[in-house]
Amino acid sequence: MIKVDVLIVGGGPAGAACAWRLRQGGANCLILDRSSFPRPKPCAGWITPGVLDDLDFAIADYPCSFTTFSSFQVAIKNFRFKLRTRQYAIRRIEFDEWLLRRAGAPFEVHEVKSIRQTGDGYEIDGKYFARRLIGAGGTHCPVYQTLFKPAHPKPRESLIVAMEEEFHYPQADPACRLWFFQDGLPGYAWYVPKAGGWLNIGIGGTADGMRGSNNRLIDHWGRLVQRLAQSGLVRGHVFQPSAYTYYLRQRKPHLRQGNAFLVGDAAGLATRDMGEGIAAAVRSGILAAEAILYGREYSVRAVPRYSWVSMNPFA
Repeated sequence: MIKVDVLIVGGGPAGAACAWRLRQGGANCLILDRSSFPRPKPCAGWITPGVLDDLDFAIADYPCSFTTFSSFQVAIKNFRFKLRTRQYAIRRIEFDEWLLRRAGAPFEVHEVKSIRQTGDGYEIDGKYFARRLIGAGGTHCPVYQTLFKPAHPKPRESLIVAMEEEFHYPQADPACRLWFFQDGLPGYAWYVPKAGGWLNIGIGGTADGMRGSNNRLIDHWGRLVQRLAQSGLVRGHVFQPSAYTYYLRQRKPHLRQGNAFLVGDAAGLATRDMGEGIAAAVRSGILAAEAILYGREYSVRAVPRYSWVSMNPFA
């Protein structure tokens, strides 16, 4: 049996940030993830300035693809405008591996099958044991599924369904574009050019809104592809999008049960306006680590509910 102070299930930004902070405080932790890194991850890769502050790194310290945006081209139905801002974009396949290596914690590729709560801690698959457990495995995290969901399921109305693709497209327009509520979409679509000739496009909306309309997500995807072709933004590409789900921030998310903690998408912390989740993942991971290290209350009050909070470069 491998015994550590803290077991972290999930090696993405939430789990890596948590491990990084735990190790700074002298805790012994182990990260488990079903995938080896680097691994592809469907995500627009948008990060806020707060992520750099939380992780205490400068742009010059980051060795991989990094894009800075000073504005977004925004369309809300037929109303169009340019939004001044300072935001960034990374490629998740690079960013997640870098964060994991930077955390410096032991890591094992292991798909969690069973979690058993004992008198003094948590046992995973009869192989791993810790007194404290972090669920950082995304929407379908086994820590959430086993220990939290039976008594505290996330509300259906906060579920988002999304579809996206990241592909090499060197001729991409350099402007980041966002389209809200186009053609009855209960959400928004995006066009995010990235360094090195990569482009991420995607679309997301509320599951309830999709169910209440006559349009499926794939129908909205088709309209987005058509819009991109007509505007000359993407032509001649054969799309192969991936679909996924996540939860928007709830009013009172259930984050802790005993010595088990949920962080990032496992807790359902994406911003309510833009569905941005990396900043929430990083900060919640750090907050959970500090709750363990210093016996503090674990709360996400310091995690913004809305992305617009970080939009103003002069705030």
